[in-house]
Amino acid sequence: MIVALQQFLTEHPHLLVITGAGCSTDSGIPDYRDQAGAWKRTKPILYQEFMRSNHVRQRYWTRSYLGWVPFNQAMPNSAHHALASLEAQGRITHLVTQNVDGLHQKAGSQQVIDLHGNLENLVCQSCGEKESRRWMQERLASLNPGIDDLTAALAPDGDADLETDFSRMIVPDCPICGGILKPDVVFYGEQVPRARIEAVYTALHQADALLVAGTSLMVFSAFQFIREATRLNKPIVAVNQGKTRADELFTLKLEQPVGETLAALASSTF
Repeated sequence: MIVALQQFLTEHPHLLVITGAGCSTDSGIPDYRDQAGAWKRTKPILYQEFMRSNHVRQRYWTRSYLGWVPFNQAMPNSAHHALASLEAQGRITHLVTQNVDGLHQKAGSQQVIDLHGNLENLVCQSCGEKESRRWMQERLASLNPGIDDLTAALAPDGDADLETDFSRMIVPDCPICGGILKPDVVFYGEQVPRARIEAVYTALHQADALLVAGTSLMVFSAFQFIREATRLNKPIVAVNQGKTRADELFTLKLEQPVGETLAALASSTF
């Protein structure tokens, strides 16, 4: 099957790539869905719940505080390095990722569009003030003595598996206006910024074809670009283990490990 993928790249040398959680699982970051595309766990909180409920924010930030350290320490794996190598070879024009871990950039990819944002950044929902994740971690630790005594396993998107009494958790407000601070990522129920969507559409129109890697495409924010590629008659190749929302739209699909397959492709001679 790698030969078919090599042939695809020979015929379509300038790719737009769309990646998802399957690219980061080998880095120790869990994903949300199984190979049938079904949820493995409870769905993430909605933006509306986060904004209206102090209890939801207390729960979110307690768990996120604990999940941040292993999440932030995760290192790029062979999939990330392979995609960075293919970009350096001139094979990839842009890479669109649904992940919020920054691992593509850590691996060396330059033309990255973080479709859903990046967990390293915070933004006030009232005044737009930007803060770093390091600032939030330090404030949470200072305001909540004993939080470091809690233990929890890493969950998707820097969350952690923990159920406890969150009511005593003190969550810092925006230091400028006292508003609600939220990770600068797109929560469920929240819209992707229009400028980001338009940047992907522009890149798609310029590309010869699409490469989908490690995503079920169940979220519409990414699936919409598959529909547009189909409308434009641009070929689509996918490397993903398990069902996706777009299986019938792919020109070629390889149900193989993402990292291993992309690494073999990046080391090929075309």
